[in-house]
Amino acid sequence: MGFEEIWSQIWSQGGSTMASIMFVYTLFERFFPPLRIYVEKYTHKLTHKLTERFDPYIQITFPEAESTGERLIRSEAYTKIQTYLGEYSSKRAKRLKAEVVKDSQTPLVLSMDDNEEITDEFKGVKLWWAAQSDKKRFFRLTFHKRYRDLITSSYIQHVLDEGKKISSRNRQLKLYTNNHGNNWSTYNSTKWSHIHFEHPARFETLAMDPKKKEEIINDLDVFRDGKEYYAKVGKAWKRGYLLYGPPGTGKSTMIAAMANFMNYDVYDLELTAVKENTELKKLLIEISSKSITVIEDIDCSLDLSGQRTKEKKEKEKKGSEVTLSGMLNFIDGIWSACGGERIIIFTTNFVDKLDPALIRRGRMDKHIEMSYCSYEAFKVLAKNYLGIDDDSHSLFPIIEKLLGETNMSPADVAENLMPKTTTEDSDTSLQKLIHSLERDRNKKRWK
Repeated sequence: MGFEEIWSQIWSQGGSTMASIMFVYTLFERFFPPLRIYVEKYTHKLTHKLTERFDPYIQITFPEAESTGERLIRSEAYTKIQTYLGEYSSKRAKRLKAEVVKDSQTPLVLSMDDNEEITDEFKGVKLWWAAQSDKKRFFRLTFHKRYRDLITSSYIQHVLDEGKKISSRNRQLKLYTNNHGNNWSTYNSTKWSHIHFEHPARFETLAMDPKKKEEIINDLDVFRDGKEYYAKVGKAWKRGYLLYGPPGTGKSTMIAAMANFMNYDVYDLELTAVKENTELKKLLIEISSKSITVIEDIDCSLDLSGQRTKEKKEKEKKGSEVTLSGMLNFIDGIWSACGGERIIIFTTNFVDKLDPALIRRGRMDKHIEMSYCSYEAFKVLAKNYLGIDDDSHSLFPIIEKLLGETNMSPADVAENLMPKTTTEDSDTSLQKLIHSLERDRNKKRWK
């Protein structure tokens, strides 16, 4: 029998066998459909397990939103990863999407387009990031399983820290104010509304004694770098400042200078819009880290003496029912430790009106007196308003003497120094200040 005859016989027998198999499979599929489905499921599971067992790569997913029990909120990890990848994706990714972001100093922000993938490297290890959208948006990180410990213990934290730094460097500061509690239940309502914080105050332009100013700057520096120290001593990472002094002494300007120096958002808390202690606690939870919470003229906001009469309490039921106890819990209660790197500031013109429990050390850690304009503070204002950068001017000694004999606020000094016409020069402004100081001195003598 030749080769061709043998091959023909094999092919004939094989074809017959295949036909038999197909016939049996058709009968099986027709009369045993549940068994067929079971076989398919088992085959799928077996394939999946084999793939998992032999696939050397691990994937971690970071969803855009996470549940708080009541609603979905944007994941903080997702936001930091997006910022981190956005810094590098414009150089590596082939497909980008552009957004105009109001809260960024960079008006046009580029980020990875959906379903785009870029590579990253960390300590010699190659990783892959993918931005994906399948009903919900998420980032997917892929890496070799031999680097599991390095990635989970170091790399992911590195990405989150870098994302936070980039965001802090590029973001536009915000000024928040609390909405009235009656509106919180309305559709799409928020507890805080905000605008961009664009106050130009800096410590360099702040009219204050240089030594006192330097003391405050050092205190802020120590606080900003004190995360590990606060954890070591078992204290929440927050600090309270009490600014007190007569009107016009620069309390609000000091707050703006502190916010710009620390690069912190400002939350201007209006206590009269807070109905009760529970609302105050809810507002506290919504305050972000790296922020300054301000209650200005706290002595005028509410009666927080802790000794209110029954008649006063009845009157206040129509308005705010925030109590001294609720305020103390807001400052340093258990809930105040939610989040870190927070500063709270009280301002008052009349420090003696405040309950001692409210401003004791540990709550208002540092008390800063904002006093009348000194000669050192005047020199800062002369530089700011008139461009005079030294104290050799012939009128300066006269002004120094008069400032020691009167009580004029930095705001009033600045108003006198500010030119009122285009022809007014620095000498005219200084003479105007001298006349104003002499007038105040004479009034003081006649009292």
